[in-house]
Amino acid sequence: MSIATFAARRARTLRLAAAGLTAVAAFTLTACNNNEGTGGQDQGKPDASSSAPADQNADNAGQEIGPCDVNKVTFGLKKVERPVNFMVLEVNNHADVDCSMPGFPRLRFDNADAPVLDYDESKPQSVPTLAPGETAYAGISTSSADGSGKNGHKATSLEVYLDGSDDHKSVELPGGSVYLDDSARVTFWQSDPTKALN
Repeated sequence: MSIATFAARRARTLRLAAAGLTAVAAFTLTACNNNEGTGGQDQGKPDASSSAPADQNADNAGQEIGPCDVNKVTFGLKKVERPVNFMVLEVNNHADVDCSMPGFPRLRFDNADAPVLDYDESKPQSVPTLAPGETAYAGISTSSADGSGKNGHKATSLEVYLDGSDDHKSVELPGGSVYLDDSARVTFWQSDPTKALN
């Protein structure tokens, strides 16, 4: 083999090798630009896993919170020292979802013909919302402090109705009875017990 032939073959081999390396480099560059190469997946694309919870939160935020179900709450009633002739009714949410407490509790003592009237001025700026386990409060004035109330009598039973529902629950009276007259009033539901006493 002549030196010229050897040189020609060597030059051809080098050209083929160079062409191959050029093709590999071009393929690698294209793959990186398309985020198919190593380390390119997070560039220019939103992460589907991080966007899903945000979408779900947006959906949940648009859901309306319904009123509490009287069958999924518990009531408690206790007397307080101040103001006089006053009690506080507590309601606790035992459902596994948030619920609202609109209006005021409808109170029927001894199956009275009409429920106790409300204090209009006690209406809160926003309806209390109860997460599972949370409590709302309503204050009950049972009789006038100065004795000016009429038709006073001792009541021994109480039924509580929630706003917009015909269902009710019986609530035990502290000491088994309470003195009522026609001045009895109940506040709107409150998130803060001190507002129920005011």
